Amino acid sequence: MEIKTTLRQDLKQKPPLDATLPFGRHFTDHMFVMDYNVKDGWHNACITPYAPIALDPAASALHYGQAIFEGMKVFKGDDGKVLAFRPEKNMQRLNKSAERMCMPLIDENFALDALFKLIKIEKGWVPSDPAASLYIHPFMIATCDALGLAPSDTYKFAIILCPVGSYYKGGIAPVRIFVEEEFVRAVRGGTGFAKCAGNYAGTMLSQRRAVANGFDQVLWLDGVHREFIEEVGAMNVMFVIDNKIVTPQTGGSILPGITRESILQLLADWGYKIEERAISIKELEKVYDEGKIQEAFGCGTAAVVTPIGELVYGEKTFKLANGAAGELTQRIYDEVTQLQRGKCEDKHGWVKIVCN
Repeated sequence: MEIKTTLRQDLKQKPPLDATLPFGRHFTDHMFVMDYNVKDGWHNACITPYAPIALDPAASALHYGQAIFEGMKVFKGDDGKVLAFRPEKNMQRLNKSAERMCMPLIDENFALDALFKLIKIEKGWVPSDPAASLYIHPFMIATCDALGLAPSDTYKFAIILCPVGSYYKGGIAPVRIFVEEEFVRAVRGGTGFAKCAGNYAGTMLSQRRAVANGFDQVLWLDGVHREFIEEVGAMNVMFVIDNKIVTPQTGGSILPGITRESILQLLADWGYKIEERAISIKELEKVYDEGKIQEAFGCGTAAVVTPIGELVYGEKTFKLANGAAGELTQRIYDEVTQLQRGKCEDKHGWVKIVCN
């Protein structure tokens, strides 16, 4: 499919492309869009000036939640090359989400080609500051202009870009986590493994309550027993217990994070024993009382890793790694961020050069 390109003449004034950039507030000059209908499949692929998308008030995405997205970043290396970290995995996961939400699949290679073409046009928006990056947000929405609970027969796929600063101001900092016992994020058999909009909307009340009570994030328990650990905020979670890495297996209710997968591979390379299994909050309490928890952290695209300094479960407070980023957590953060910027050997071929 040909990608028609229309460039805007009145380019935006760029904000300072450094660590002070807020997340998701500034967008580049152009975006990629294409449409789908049952007769023609995906068509009308184009790079066009960034602009609002027109939707009928009856559009299915607004009423029945057929909306999915991805999140990834590109970085500028010291040599000026623009680098993407495992972007093909994001397109694969987008299709997994689409399949679960009864939406049409995209051609992953075509989507990557379109993304790289868009980034080449917008390479002036990729920050050189090592504390900033260009965030990539592909998404798909249902656009059928009819009410009724059924899959849409028309869709729009788009990619938008925004420069973002460092997730942490002044280095990675431990966070205070509240264990949520009332609400749940997902259940097995539901949409927990998909990156769909509703998954995130359902977490906002718990997050708001947690912040109001002095916490940074919520630790989610499983939706059936309210016992087994699943995710922390919108991130996967890992524990260093007795020199082993313990992390919940994905199993259908947990998002299979690309950062998670990458970290597990690095840990295996470093010789760590890894256990992907169910871990209950009661087991965590027991090993904490025995002095066996050395570190804990969340992991995801936005922050790479987030050290957990304190975990509060009912009346119990778990204080971890003396309130600092643990040694292994810091090593992981350093290794992944160095990889993303082309500063160390890429043994697994994860980094793709987008353009010079």
